[in-house]
Amino acid sequence: MRYARLFGLFLKASFLVELEYRANFAARAMVSVFWAGVTLVGAGVFYSHTDTVGGWTFDEALVIIGLFTFMGGVIQTFLQPNVQRIIEMIRLGTLDFVLTKPVNSQFMASLRYSQMFSIVDMLLGVAIVVWALFRLRYAPDLLTLAQFALMLVMAILIVYSIWMVIATLAFWLVKVNNMAELFNSVYDTGRFPVTTFQGLIRLALTFVVPIAFITTFPAQSLLGWLDATTLLAAVAMGVGLFTASALFWRRAVRSYSSAGS
Repeated sequence: MRYARLFGLFLKASFLVELEYRANFAARAMVSVFWAGVTLVGAGVFYSHTDTVGGWTFDEALVIIGLFTFMGGVIQTFLQPNVQRIIEMIRLGTLDFVLTKPVNSQFMASLRYSQMFSIVDMLLGVAIVVWALFRLRYAPDLLTLAQFALMLVMAILIVYSIWMVIATLAFWLVKVNNMAELFNSVYDTGRFPVTTFQGLIRLALTFVVPIAFITTFPAQSLLGWLDATTLLAAVAMGVGLFTASALFWRRAVRSYSSAGS
């Protein structure tokens, strides 16, 4: 509860900062709506030539697109701004101000700042998913919703862990931003069902850079298609990657040389 209250204060402070530049907030929100529209139009172009892509109809693929948009909002709202600041603090030696606080340093460093205008992407993602379910005339039952909630939490843990590993590498490497851009490029494949890809690419998008666990598999769980094996694999991957990122952060902090030391 202590960390939940602290995170609430972080969100409030970030929101107040955004309100200082309301025109910028509105402009960024419009940009988010524009890019969501571009994604939908792009999918429409694909499906104008075929009924299914990777075994998914257009209405079913809309669930994936909604989750892709939602998770993109999570990345832009909570992860990107903090990762950029972590890299800068390590470079300048000002991470001291985080490490000396009486809270978990990883929590403080990775969730302190938020780009609140990107919440629009999260809301748009939810709206697209609801629209898809309406078009499918499908209402998931409580068990399906519970499985989907678990898969969504695991997807967020996976994305968070990947970004934290990228940020932690800044303790030893210089141009970590290139890795973040590389992940963003790979993440763009998440707007398509993973079954669209074949061979090594599909394997890589499932287990190397687990994009399938971020968009496709959660979509399958919401549609009631998910098997127990995939669900357990998602839990194992989410918890495993989060634990690994936390241990990696602790190892890196021990080798950190601050500006004052």
